[in-house]
Amino acid sequence: MTTIDRALIDLNADLGEGFGHWRLTDDEALLSVVTSANVACGLHAGDAVTMRRVCEVAAERGVAIGAHVGYRDLAGFGRRAMDVPPDELAAETAYQIGALEVFARAAGSRVSYVKPHGALYNRAARDPEQAGAVVAGVVLTGMPLPVLGLPGSQLHEAAGAAGLPVVAEAFADRAYTPDGTLLPRGREGAVITDPELVVRRSVGIARDGRVTSAEGTTVAVRARSLCVHGDTPGATDLARHVRAGLAAAGIGLEPFAR
Repeated sequence: MTTIDRALIDLNADLGEGFGHWRLTDDEALLSVVTSANVACGLHAGDAVTMRRVCEVAAERGVAIGAHVGYRDLAGFGRRAMDVPPDELAAETAYQIGALEVFARAAGSRVSYVKPHGALYNRAARDPEQAGAVVAGVVLTGMPLPVLGLPGSQLHEAAGAAGLPVVAEAFADRAYTPDGTLLPRGREGAVITDPELVVRRSVGIARDGRVTSAEGTTVAVRARSLCVHGDTPGATDLARHVRAGLAAAGIGLEPFAR
């Protein structure tokens, strides 16, 4: 297979996914490793204090800030299937982006992109109505923000139709199906925690544009950004291994958005 000329990739993680006294992600440590931070905006996780703190550290360390928008589902961490009317979803998407923008600007930065979370990410990848509602929410903010998501998804179709930039994302710590979608979390092997395997997959995606599916087939994955989930067990160590592995393979790390 022909190698893709790819000298740079972005490394992102989901951050700020706590609420009140509950802490899930090691934000301080991960912000020393990643180049982009998908910050929970208060509906699936996060709160005002957490959002402000993550934005301040991200700005200090030159990490791009992205709005990690989700369904209004604190109890289910935004990973439960929900049916939300499009006008409501659009308004709540805009609400989340706007809230994060306040804290990003106060920290001397700004919201640079949007990425849906969990159930919304998966639903918007295949459902044109929900994808359109997310994009309508971005448009409502008046900020032409890039939309980070699965290549070829309904979300990217809707974003492109609205004139928004689209950025293809791949996952270092999640298994793929043969058709290039993510293996559902309820399936065995859906989350990958072996550092050596995660690094091999990351380099394969960044350098060669391919990954091995859960069924052993080769899947084409062309991505500008690579995600390590902040709530994956050992996430910080995984991210450090990925960064080191990419560097050893001659692949540089740089945010796709500023």
